[in-house]
Amino acid sequence: MTRVEFQHRHAGHCESGVMSSLLTHYGLPVSEPMAFGLSASLLFAHFPFIKVGGIPLTAYRMPPGSVIAGLSRATGTRMRRSRYRDPEAGMRGLDAALEAGRPVGIQTSVYWLPYFPPDMRFHFNAHNLVVFGRDGDEYLVSDPVFESPQRCPAADLRKARFVRGVFAPKGLMYYPEHVPAEFDLQRAVRKGIARTLNVMTRAPMPWVGVRAVRRLARHLDKLGRRADPRYTRSLVASVIRMQEEIGTGGGGFRFMYASFLQEAGERLDAQALAEAADAMNGAGDRWREFALAGARFIRDKGQSATVPLTEALEHCANSEAAVYRQLRQWLRRHPAPSAAAAGK
Repeated sequence: MTRVEFQHRHAGHCESGVMSSLLTHYGLPVSEPMAFGLSASLLFAHFPFIKVGGIPLTAYRMPPGSVIAGLSRATGTRMRRSRYRDPEAGMRGLDAALEAGRPVGIQTSVYWLPYFPPDMRFHFNAHNLVVFGRDGDEYLVSDPVFESPQRCPAADLRKARFVRGVFAPKGLMYYPEHVPAEFDLQRAVRKGIARTLNVMTRAPMPWVGVRAVRRLARHLDKLGRRADPRYTRSLVASVIRMQEEIGTGGGGFRFMYASFLQEAGERLDAQALAEAADAMNGAGDRWREFALAGARFIRDKGQSATVPLTEALEHCANSEAAVYRQLRQWLRRHPAPSAAAAGK
């Protein structure tokens, strides 16, 4: 039996949970909300030209891998990432890391992980987890969406790591090669917030950020007057599913970002960030109100008017825009030190 002493942690989202656990294990304690916020992974995007099952793609966070890359950049951590063409080579690489005493993060498909209940399995290929040991033909798994560690047969884990399709894992395995003892938290928080503000308020594309929320609201208004209600219900169901199921924790990650702002405010003694956290929690509530209105629209087959959905999305956009104004004011009042000052 090969086993690394590793503390399992339940988390709200797989990638941020894995990175929080890995960095903490390797000596740099980072909470899950801090991992999410420092990596600048909050997003809203609705791409009418990218379709999954005939329905436009909606996203509430940056693409898979953004937490890994963003948090590494923010903390000065150097990650070792490996992909494999040959599944057998990928499994040998995993075994070698475990024998060297390293717990490792891997990317998998939820559908092929047998410890997931059947009704929770779907073809999502960007699920992250930690492998920390092997016992015969089973791997010991710390999956952040579960309360306790799990076991996964080698054949199933191999299939989950090398499934094909959108976001195909290609055997991705990663672990820290160098983790600093500490990092400049204020600088990292500033940069993480600034990146999120740029994406959500200054993106040059109309399909990204706050104006994408307003654009979707206008689109739903047109669909309510012109389109087949069956298509509109399918679209609304997709938007809500990405928000409340894929956007783990509900509210499309807005509650997690609020927790990041709250923790940052406490650690930096910044009351303005705590106030922005309260406002972001309010934005998350607006998103849940939209989800509730959407659920009613989907259930009522005789309903075709989308006015409640349009109004709910406008409230979401207004709430988030107010939060970003607060955060931009904080950045202006607390400018980053000059290079000369930082070097003293």
